[in-house]
Amino acid sequence: MRRFLFLVCFSLVGIFTYAQLPTLKKVDGMTQLMVDGQPFYALAGELHNSSTGSVQNMENIWPRMAEQNLNTVIAAMSWELLEPVEGQFDYSILDAMLQGAEKNHLKLVILWFGSWKNGESTYVPVWVKTDRKRFPLVKNKNGDELNILSTFSVNARKADANAFAHLMAHLRETDRNHTVIAVQIENEMGTMDIASTYMRRPNGIMRDFSSPANKAFASDVPSDFISYLKKNQKSLNPVISKAWISNGKKEKGTWEEVFGVSKEDTTSNFNTHFSYLTDEIFNTWNYATYVHQVASAGKKEYNLPMYVNAWMKQPSQRDPGLYPSGGPQAHLIDIWRAGAPSIDFLAPDIYEISIFDKICEDYKQSGNPLFIPETRVDAAAAARALYTFGKYGALCYAPFGIDGGGFTNTADPTQPYFKKVYGALKKLMPYLQQYAGTEKCTGLFLDDKKTTDTQKLGEYNIVARRIMLGSAQALFGTSAGEQKQENLASGAIIFQVAENEFIVAAGVGSISISISKPGTIGYISVDEIRYDQDDKPYYHRLNGDETAFGGATVPDGDVRIFRIKL
Repeated sequence: MRRFLFLVCFSLVGIFTYAQLPTLKKVDGMTQLMVDGQPFYALAGELHNSSTGSVQNMENIWPRMAEQNLNTVIAAMSWELLEPVEGQFDYSILDAMLQGAEKNHLKLVILWFGSWKNGESTYVPVWVKTDRKRFPLVKNKNGDELNILSTFSVNARKADANAFAHLMAHLRETDRNHTVIAVQIENEMGTMDIASTYMRRPNGIMRDFSSPANKAFASDVPSDFISYLKKNQKSLNPVISKAWISNGKKEKGTWEEVFGVSKEDTTSNFNTHFSYLTDEIFNTWNYATYVHQVASAGKKEYNLPMYVNAWMKQPSQRDPGLYPSGGPQAHLIDIWRAGAPSIDFLAPDIYEISIFDKICEDYKQSGNPLFIPETRVDAAAAARALYTFGKYGALCYAPFGIDGGGFTNTADPTQPYFKKVYGALKKLMPYLQQYAGTEKCTGLFLDDKKTTDTQKLGEYNIVARRIMLGSAQALFGTSAGEQKQENLASGAIIFQVAENEFIVAAGVGSISISISKPGTIGYISVDEIRYDQDDKPYYHRLNGDETAFGGATVPDGDVRIFRIKL
């Protein structure tokens, strides 16, 4: 009897533990990241690549990140430090990451720097780097080896998968509180010529030209890829659909027979420019199938959400090879779904702000959730966090270099803006959990090129405007010496919580938010939601001068939360 009760209790514990694992869940057609049984939105930051290069260096990082109001840290675990000697694993870095994050009540997304990071193979162990015969490299058209492991290296794929499986098995045994909520496989993978990229020369490495790769390129497209195209032909990305259909929608043939002969396209603009597309499709298939086997090995040990990230195609890097060719670009999402079904979603690293909205929209196609593991770390990026969670229902927003001290793209430790924005979003987490990604939530963004933004929320018009110093002077007679305007970008997130009632968070740069609909002539009330010394909220009624520019008004450099009733 006791043995029976023990087995029952053990089984229930196992079920409870499994039920609490971070997972992805479809709700009304929308993907939610579930953590501890609740929808989770990662107010995140990514550490510099080498911040977790030693136990000692990372010790003071975790409390600093908690002080900045992050709820999630994205940090690297490299293959070279996990398996410095083949078959011998050192978990000290991983354990320190877990302990530091958990002690400071932070969740953790682990970056697996395995075979590739930013296109190259710099984080592989020494025993991989020094054995080119066993672990062959990519070759360019001239036959020169590049510092990139070839996807046709069976030994590299098996070794990477084995190391990653050991990492995930160790997490299963040690991460009792589910601190780790997701894992990124590799980093910005793909073949590229670094010199060409930074010199903007159009001679990128669009694919692997090693002997095994050339043989595969001249062989038939794999039948399982063709089967995917046939099964999903009505929902294929237009770029892939057009290439396949324009070549006769063939069900058998070489890569060039099925998708056409690659050539440079010099006539089209950025949105329709797809030079060397067949080479890129081929390269992508091989990266995807390689990564699928790595991710599958890890998921067999510990089934956490897993994703891949992309160095984005940009207006100045239009050709594959100037950006990493074969990575998870939005127009290649079907190849990744066909070749790597173990990958749960594709994620963009967004540094080119001129196409920020296009990238967000492209990555939300066909049910892919928007998860931004890397973006800029300046004041405008802080304001854009409000906009991104509101407008796109992003699962994660993470400025890169959040810990500061890096060579490029690094946080200024004196800048308070992410702390203020994330502090407000933490207060609003129940509203994010209920409304983000639905028709009851939206976001707005202003900068020096866009001083007014308008969004529809059902029948309501939401308008954001910059409050310019000259306007305040004209209305109130203030002198220039009494105010200072930094011309910072501004963002806002709006939740409709009831008929004619809204919760608004806005700020960083000066901004006013007005809400109206046909038939309304003003506000019943505008309250700023403030917090006392015990962090308990209270309503502070605003009127008169404080609402003269609209409803909710925020001065330069601040972030505030409001309740507005029409």
